Amino acid sequence: MKTLLLGFMVVSLAILLIACGGEDDNDTANGSSDSGAENESSNTEENQETVTLKLAENQPEDYPTTIGDKEFARLVEEKTDGRYEIEVYAGGQLGDEVSVIEQVQLGSIDLARVNATPLTQFVDEIGVLSMPFLFESEEEKWEVLNGEKGQELLDTFDGSNLVGLAYYDSGERSFYNTERPVKSPEDLEGLKIRVQQSDLAISVVEALGASATPMEYGEVYSSLQTGVIQGAENNFPSYYTSNHYEVAPYYTVNGYSGTPEVVIGSQKLWDSLSEEDKQAFKEAAQESVSVQREAWAELEEESREAVVEAGSELTEVDDISEWRDAVQEVYDEYEDQYGEWIEKLTE
Repeated sequence: MKTLLLGFMVVSLAILLIACGGEDDNDTANGSSDSGAENESSNTEENQETVTLKLAENQPEDYPTTIGDKEFARLVEEKTDGRYEIEVYAGGQLGDEVSVIEQVQLGSIDLARVNATPLTQFVDEIGVLSMPFLFESEEEKWEVLNGEKGQELLDTFDGSNLVGLAYYDSGERSFYNTERPVKSPEDLEGLKIRVQQSDLAISVVEALGASATPMEYGEVYSSLQTGVIQGAENNFPSYYTSNHYEVAPYYTVNGYSGTPEVVIGSQKLWDSLSEEDKQAFKEAAQESVSVQREAWAELEEESREAVVEAGSELTEVDDISEWRDAVQEVYDEYEDQYGEWIEKLTE
């Protein structure tokens, strides 16, 4: 009897242990599965690191192009769900424009905002945008630049290790001088006009009857003040912030040149992006243009009002036909180099 009772107790204990063990195994298995899924999800989120990119900008933090850069950066981060973050290095921290372009080519800088003029050293076709009186109006200019033809011009960057993303506004450049109001090209005759070190800029000023004097920008104020030169050319914000209005109060509003800024990327960066991300970067650059142009318009108006209040005399040129006629020889000179693109952009 004792033996039977003992046997029954052993069997019962074994059954109980098996039952408990099976339940523990199932719970453990289920628990492991749930924990694994959580860990996998957590690891996926942790492994999705944000890629930080550098964008070079040579203007100050509050300048319109920098404002555009920051909007571009914000939109890229938004459109890529935070996978890409762009840090804007303003104030020329990463070098002057030419050295920055070279670094973008090498891939040591990812993105940059530069003027189209120095870009001509790397992509010849973009130089067409520096031709004088190229467009009939600002409206036409931006309709072209933001359209298919503008994109086609950016596509000429292919093969240069640069990628063109968008155009930014840098206003219209006009002439100013120390001597007299200038209403027509004839009024420029006999004046020494400071220009950038550019064959095209020299040709334009000489075609208008003045004497072109290449000079570093930092030397212009003292040269105007001492009579080494009698004039220069630039947009309203530069005319104001450089204080040139103090010594050269006659400003002719004829917008003879409107070379834009360009947002560029490195081919190295571009090749690393998925097609989806390339589209996101392009869209972000294009959408940032309106913000940049609005900031530019505000600065331009503020600068214009400031120089007028300070005593500058503005001469508005409503009909630029005689100015266009005067620079026809420049178009003849650059026919072989830019003729095809001039026709495309202005037809």
